[in-house]
Amino acid sequence: MFNLGYYKALPTEFVQKYAGGRLAREGHGLAFFYLKFRTQIVAVPTSSIDSNFVFQEVTSNFQAVTIQGQFTYRIAEPKRTATLLNFSIDPRTRAYLSNDPERLPQRITNIVQMETRSAIQGRSLEEVLGQFEAIAAAVQGRIQQSRLLEPLGVELMSLFFTSARPTPEVAKALEAGYREQLLRRADEAMAARRAAAIEDEKTIKQRELETEISLEEQRKGLIDLQGQNALQEAEARGKAAEVEGQYRARAREVELAVYQTIEPRKLLALALHEMGENAGRVGTLTITSEIVSSLLQGQSAERDGA
Repeated sequence: MFNLGYYKALPTEFVQKYAGGRLAREGHGLAFFYLKFRTQIVAVPTSSIDSNFVFQEVTSNFQAVTIQGQFTYRIAEPKRTATLLNFSIDPRTRAYLSNDPERLPQRITNIVQMETRSAIQGRSLEEVLGQFEAIAAAVQGRIQQSRLLEPLGVELMSLFFTSARPTPEVAKALEAGYREQLLRRADEAMAARRAAAIEDEKTIKQRELETEISLEEQRKGLIDLQGQNALQEAEARGKAAEVEGQYRARAREVELAVYQTIEPRKLLALALHEMGENAGRVGTLTITSEIVSSLLQGQSAERDGA
């Protein structure tokens, strides 16, 4: 009774039961009793498995590059895989009895590296660093088309390169070159900003100068207009003064025309009479002998005529 055991496989396990060195049963997810002393069990997982890898290759310009990535695979033909690798397990602990299952990812990695080498050798370091994702897709396509994993009974489901790194010395040199490019771009951008600022300032000054010129032209026009207006005003005042003078002269002539019919001595006597009436306004009055003689002669003539 202690020699009898029970084994129940997972749904994703392909199991082969060997009894006495002969294949007794096989299939997915089997469950059975077995005699411990004469039974051997092979369990091949058929679920998808992820595996990481890192390897180094040389580019076309003889630069070493480290490729790091991950692939996902599944054992599509477990019977074929079981004939190439030992997947025997201890039914009690479910541990593999050999390290062959651990060698399968390495065999797949070797095939991936072989195809990657062919792709990288035709590219420069700069191309590999910038195109490693596309290289991974191309490598996966070549492996699937060439059926390189078919002898192992394995199907490659996906392949990714997570990084491609040069050696530390080359990385520093590339970083220095890229840093110089960034600094040069920063200098160019700064120079462009300064040139734009100078151009803007020039435009502003040009507009200010145009504004000042326009204002001066308007000022000049205003001064010319003011001069014309002043000239016209002076001409008008001159004409008005001339007309006023002519009017006053004419009025004086009309006013004096009344006295033209009066005899001069009488007119003189009349003038003296008006001056006498306004004596308070006269400061000094000088009457010459000629004036008195003229007045006397006028009075004598009047008496002789009478």
